[in-house]
Amino acid sequence: MCFGVRDAIALAVEEADTGPLTILGDLVHNPTVLSTLESKGIAVAHDVAHVTTPTLMVTAHGTSERTLAQTRALGLTAIEATCHDYVDGQLEADPQRVARSLHPDLAKRAVLGDTPDERLGLRRMSKEELVSLTKQGALKTPKDQWDRRCTVLDVTGNAASVRLETPWFVDYFHMGRFDQRWVIVNALWYPKPKAH
Repeated sequence: MCFGVRDAIALAVEEADTGPLTILGDLVHNPTVLSTLESKGIAVAHDVAHVTTPTLMVTAHGTSERTLAQTRALGLTAIEATCHDYVDGQLEADPQRVARSLHPDLAKRAVLGDTPDERLGLRRMSKEELVSLTKQGALKTPKDQWDRRCTVLDVTGNAASVRLETPWFVDYFHMGRFDQRWVIVNALWYPKPKAH
């Protein structure tokens, strides 16, 4: 293995320690090294359309100007990556992954309707409560049972609207972009009725 590839692998592992990473193209063909990268949470994509992380690494082999232009326009992918951090973090019971997807002043709510205590009642949840529930494994689910879809509904400047659907709930997010990083500011969720 040449020094350039070794350096690239080291850089990929270092970047993956700070957050989700996708390598665009083949960094290396060695199955053992690929397995090690995968175990560190590093994804490999051969098409920009399959990138689902906010951080992208282009291999030393280079890429076309057209592909580079597509990577610069990955705002939608970064938004989807935030959505996946939110839901996948809960399904993995990874509180750090969930926390990084959320604004510190998150407003998460569900409609309750009229209650004895409140007209137009809402179930309210803070970032701290959601992270705590994640830490407790409230939604932990084996990966082969994951069924989730993030759909970007609209993006205007540094604001985005996103819909997340799972078998258990639907969330509607308002996201904001802060220093090139998208986070969930508001969430309105609908818990689906349990199947009998």
